[in-house]
Formats: sequence, C-alpha cells, structure tokens
Amino acid sequence: MSSNLLKKVYSEVSYVSGPLLFLQNAPDLSYNAIVQIKDGAGRVRGGQVIEVSKEYTVLQVFEETSGIDLSSTTVSLVDNVARLGVAREMIGRRFNGAGEPIDGLPPVVADKRLPIGGAPINPVARQKPEEFIQTGISTIDTLISLVRGQKLPIFSGSGLPANELAAQIARQATVIGEDTEFAVVFAAMGVTQRELTFFTQEFERTGALARSVLFLNKADDPAVERLLTPKMALTAAEYLAFELGYHVLVILTDMTNYCEALREIGGAREEIPGRRGYPGYMYTDLASIYERAGVVEGLKGSITQLPILTMPDDDVTHPIPDLTGYITEGQIYLARALHNKGVYPPINPGPSLSRLMNNGIGEGKTRKDHKNVADQLQAAYANGLDLRRLVAITGEDALSENDKLYLKFADEFERHFVSQGSADRSVEESLSIAWAILSQLPKSELTRLSNDQIDKYYGAKMDELWGAIRQDRL
Repeated sequence: MSSNLLKKVYSEVSYVSGPLLFLQNAPDLSYNAIVQIKDGAGRVRGGQVIEVSKEYTVLQVFEETSGIDLSSTTVSLVDNVARLGVAREMIGRRFNGAGEPIDGLPPVVADKRLPIGGAPINPVARQKPEEFIQTGISTIDTLISLVRGQKLPIFSGSGLPANELAAQIARQATVIGEDTEFAVVFAAMGVTQRELTFFTQEFERTGALARSVLFLNKADDPAVERLLTPKMALTAAEYLAFELGYHVLVILTDMTNYCEALREIGGAREEIPGRRGYPGYMYTDLASIYERAGVVEGLKGSITQLPILTMPDDDVTHPIPDLTGYITEGQIYLARALHNKGVYPPINPGPSLSRLMNNGIGEGKTRKDHKNVADQLQAAYANGLDLRRLVAITGEDALSENDKLYLKFADEFERHFVSQGSADRSVEESLSIAWAILSQLPKSELTRLSNDQIDKYYGAKMDELWGAIRQDRL
C-alpha cells in the first residue's frame, strides 16, 4: 500500500470490543476503507471500516487488539477500499487470508489492484453453464456432474474426509475435450496447523500447486481475516478467468468457519442475532460470495465453485447448509455411514443433486448413455437400500432371487463404484465400471436404459475391467 495514500490522522479512539475499534469524529472515512492503526508503542496494525455513523466509525482490526492504549492510538487512511494485487504470477503461490505471501517468496508484482468486493455479473450477460468438468471422482462425474460456471457445495460432517476430497478434486479436475488453460484457486478458512500442513504438502507432492493459487487462513489467525479470505480468493479467480481467460475452479473450505467468524463479529458489534445467533444478513453475505461464480458472455474464462461446509451435528437444517442450499445449484452429501464402512470418498448418491447436470452431459460432452446410466444406478441403489432395511427386520429368507441381486448390487456399487480411494478415473472409466455392476442385474430390470444401450454395453465383466484399469494405472 503506497505511503502517498496516508492522509488525515484520527486520534479519538473511544473503546475496543473484541476485534472492533470504535473511533469518534471520523465521518469522512468511507465504508470498506482500509486503515492503518498505530498504537503508543509504535506497533502497526491493519483495519477496515465496517460502519460509519455520525457518532462512531467502527473498524475491524486485522490483528489482535490486546495492548491497544486508547489515548495514544492513531488511525490513518491507507486506501478507500480493500484491494488485492493480482497477476498471472500468483499461480503456484501461497498467501494468507489477507493476500500476503507466506511461501517465503517476494510479493507478487501486481498488474492490477482490484477491489476484493468484486464486480457483480450482469444477469443478462450470464451464459447458461453447459460444459462438463471432470473431477476424476466416479460418483460426482457420473451421478452429480459438475458443470463449468456452477456452484456445487459439499455438505460434510465433523470427522468426515472433506479436506482429503477437496485436495483430490483440486489435483484431478479438468475440462475435457478442450485445449484450455485450467487453474484452481483454493481458499482454506479457520484450518488447524495440521490441516494447513496437509494441504501444503499435498499440493506440492502431487504437483497441483503448479496450477493453483492458495489462500490459507489458520484457526489462530484473526476472525476478521477469515472474512477476507474468500473475497481475496474470488478476486484472484475473477482476474484469472475474466481477464486472462482461465477456466477456474474455486474451492472454499470451510464455509462453516467463515460463518462462525460472521457471528463473532456480529456479537462484538452488538447486533440483534438471527437464527442460532447468526446475523440476519448471513444469507445476503453468503450470496455475495456464491454468486461470483459463472460464465460471462463474450469472455473466454469461467469460475466454478465448490464450497465445502461442515454441518454441526450432521444437521442439514442448520442455518449454514440451509441457506447455502437455497443459493447454490445442488449439493454433494458425505455420509457418515459410508465412512464408517471404510468407503472413500463417502459420497451419498441418494440426497446428492446437481441441478445443472443435464446441461453438461450426453452425446458430444460425455457419452450418449450417461443420463440413463445415472438414472438406473440411482434407482437400483435406492432399491438395494430399501431391501437392506427390510432384511434387518425379516431376514433374507423372505427375499426373491431378484431382491438378492439388488442387495448384492448395493454392496458392489459401494465397494467398486463409490469407493475408489485416491484413483483418478476418467468419465469413460466410471461409466464402464457402472455398466459392469449393472450387468449383474437381469436385463428386464434395466428399465431406465434403452435396448440399444443394453445391446452395446451390457455384459461387462468386473474382473476383466478391474484388471484393465489397474494395468492402465501402472
């Protein structure tokens, strides 16, 4: 931040409440302005204006507020709005939640300094998302397909491997069938040191860092910085996408930590709380983040979002997943029951949904039989789960031979299709595995598939297919 922007100095600091500093007689400071706070000991902190009134100007302090002496603390203007310096050279770099380098390398020489609030996308200029993104995860690619420009959250629970799944998607995701530049912007909010080490090592070990920009906010960093992290990440993504033409996948984890920071700041401001203590404007705040995804007419690039959130007590009616579900275009659920059985990734196909899936699959995009295969897998698996519950009451003796085949199908589906470990599968491989499992059911049961599709693909042998896939991986 250039020194020539430092102007008037304000010294009437009234009081400090948590991460907030209340300043009197500074009505000319504008909302969202970035300020410099200097205490009597000479220590300098950053801050941002979050409220302006005749009586008080409220500042969010980016560092700890302990030790601030009200009588000797001064505030000066740095910039009229929070900005991030952006450049192509950000790819391959790691930053903290405030956009400062943490990889030991020099600061990025910025081509531009962009406001982190972003420019809203004109609804008329939005294009319909319809290009398939291959994540390498069979359950997502086949049943909950991700489309370029979509926002598709992952609903997780405490202890479930959402972080491992996020790192795997960041490593494997690509736009197939196009010679395009693809980048990943990864933002971690409120993560522990162990999680931070995992992400850093995983991105470096797999080479994913070479096409990624990482914004990492730790759990012991200020809550105020946590609120900046997704905005910093999306500002970098917008520059890469809409000015440099990249297709950008933005992964945000964990949005629950972001919302907890919102609640903490709201409490410090003594706001009237909404549901479960969260501020009433949380829906609007989340929408301002999620709606920065999309495809814009006339621009080459795109932004696709995969927000990850942890549902407290696995409660999908909690305000954070509830509001997220309203704003986004579907959801991917991680199931604790599958995780307890050793299935990875433990994605539950039943309640998971991608509302834009049909736009991005089919002939010329993935494969002509894709939609029918997905419908048949969902129907057969749901039937198998119903029979499991019945068997728990009556035992298997009351089942018909077809019922036993559906029970076996459910087991094989979880073991070979949903559970794939760290493997990177193409959508062709995923569909082939699906046909191999479906081929264990009689043709008469495959009512969601056409006769032509059954004639072409039915009869795939699981053992031979598995052997071919393993051989291809060696």
